[in-house]
Amino acid sequence: MTDTNTAATSRVVAITGAASGIGLAAAQRFAAAGDTVVMLDVDAARLPKEAATLGAASYVLDVRSGESVNATFARIASEVGPIDVLVNNAGIGVAADLLSSSWEDWQRTFDVNVHSMFHTCRAALPSMLERGAGIIVNTASVAGLVGIRDRSAYCTSKSAVIGFTRALTADYAHRGIRANAVCPGTVATEWIGKILATAEDPAAKRLSMEQRQLDGQMGSPQEVAAAIFFLASPDGRFANGSAMVIDGGWTAM
Repeated sequence: MTDTNTAATSRVVAITGAASGIGLAAAQRFAAAGDTVVMLDVDAARLPKEAATLGAASYVLDVRSGESVNATFARIASEVGPIDVLVNNAGIGVAADLLSSSWEDWQRTFDVNVHSMFHTCRAALPSMLERGAGIIVNTASVAGLVGIRDRSAYCTSKSAVIGFTRALTADYAHRGIRANAVCPGTVATEWIGKILATAEDPAAKRLSMEQRQLDGQMGSPQEVAAAIFFLASPDGRFANGSAMVIDGGWTAM
């Protein structure tokens, strides 16, 4: 059995939503460790620039399209090599309760946050199974564990990510696959910045977001990237089917 969980050789690490936030921080972390990083994102303007700074491969990809995912992953296998680590990080959120959410908002949230993982895992898993080893890390959220006001579609989609991750482990752990999820609390990303920018009282909104965490601080993309890197490393070998909470104590009470 080939072991792609060792750090002795450079691994091919594919990351969706890699042009900003947690995805970009994860790309930086894996690149610093000497892995061959493949950055995937829908942002055609920003992605090549960020990839160039890391010496990473990049492919513009809308993860909602199964056809596009299959074609892009075939190119990665041909041009870079078979994927050893898949980080499913692409995600969006809609600030709305159920009655304020349109069906289009709900569907788009699930297409990006959940259905994309169906496409990417179906594209990456056959090669992993053929080699008898592979690692998948999915970005979920504490919103998949607790309810958050005005985040109906987002909370539901992130619960689905956790369930999907556990199903992957149940189906494929015995064939050498490790699948885990990370569940961040409030992280200072561009999405949070946009929420604050449109708030009636940005300072009060920031304070309320910070106070969700018991230490009174938001997390950083780099801190979440460190958790992703751990789960994909040899040190994370015994973690499989887990939902690693990294939330400043939010869910402790």
